[in-house]
Parts: sequence; structure tokens; C-alpha cells
Amino acid sequence: MFIHIGHDTVIIDKEIIGIFDMENTTVMKKTLDYLGNAERCNRVKNVAPYELPKSFIVCEEPDGKVIYISPVSVGTILRRIEHARKTGFNQ
Repeated sequence: MFIHIGHDTVIIDKEIIGIFDMENTTVMKKTLDYLGNAERCNRVKNVAPYELPKSFIVCEEPDGKVIYISPVSVGTILRRIEHARKTGFNQ
């Protein structure tokens, strides 16, 4: 199913490896190092560069791992996934 994660960006739910709260996880050095390394490797896509980021989603896409920085909260993304799976409809 396709999951809307902000503005005009959708991802496939089966490609999601993890969904992380930006405020809680970026206080750890290892997380900052991971995100910094991904940025240097051009693996980060900020889907709402003019909004406060609330989450980041790590996906395994055909060409490798991609990290999406999203203005949508973890809870909202999880509800969208749950709704899509229950109804069989895309968001």
C-alpha cells in the first residue's frame, strides 16, 4: 500500500524498515552520525524542507536504503499504515 508521508510524497509500506520520532532519537550521537552519513551519501530526502521535521522513515528501496525526513508524526504514519491495511485502500 502507498502511505502519504508529507506534501506530495508517498512510500510503499512494505519498503519501510523503521519509523522514528525526530525529537526523541536525534539526541543520541549514533543516530546523528547515521543521519549525517546518509546525508553525505545522498540517501536523505526531506519531503517538507520548510516545515519542522517530526519523524524520519528508513526504507529499503530497489537502489538501497533511503531516509525520508517527514513533517508527519510517527503516530499519524502508523495510523495511516493500519488504516490502509484494514481497508485495503491507499491513503
